[in-house]
Amino acid sequence: MSDVNKIPEKTIAFNVYRDGTVLMGIATVELPQLQAMTETISGAGIAGEVDSPTLGHFQSMTAKLSFRTKTNNFVQLSAPMSHHLDLRAAVQHHDGGTGKIEAGAERVVLRGMPKSSSLGKYETAKPQDSEVELEITYLKLVQDGKEVLELDKLNYIYKVDGTDYLQGVRSALGKEG
Repeated sequence: MSDVNKIPEKTIAFNVYRDGTVLMGIATVELPQLQAMTETISGAGIAGEVDSPTLGHFQSMTAKLSFRTKTNNFVQLSAPMSHHLDLRAAVQHHDGGTGKIEAGAERVVLRGMPKSSSLGKYETAKPQDSEVELEITYLKLVQDGKEVLELDKLNYIYKVDGTDYLQGVRSALGKEG
């Protein structure tokens, strides 16, 4: 699919898999927000203050997975261990040049530990809205087969469009052979 005149529109459908194979019964997923760790810098040569982002370092990242009911998958995500999730979506694009509506593939891989669980509520003829929040330590985004983003907090990896911005940090720390 060419990127010329391609207008991304919406998610057509998505599935969530745990450990690569278990299809989860999830209603919605709120993906992590990447917010850099910063330090306020001031002094000679700076007219005021600058919040300087620390290379490849990010504040706490969470993902929220909402379930209509308290399924076994919901309960298992509450186990105090690292969980591997594979989110696969079909994303609708409108080709402004040809007028065609096309589907693109998007994949998000997450690893994280449970931070909180909400059992939800009971209300007649309504979903229970049970929710699990995971502290994310690993994130990868793949669009139409191309890896466009990877963040691995525990292994000092931060890649954007193929460039690893923490390679120099790993070298300085003696983590590359």
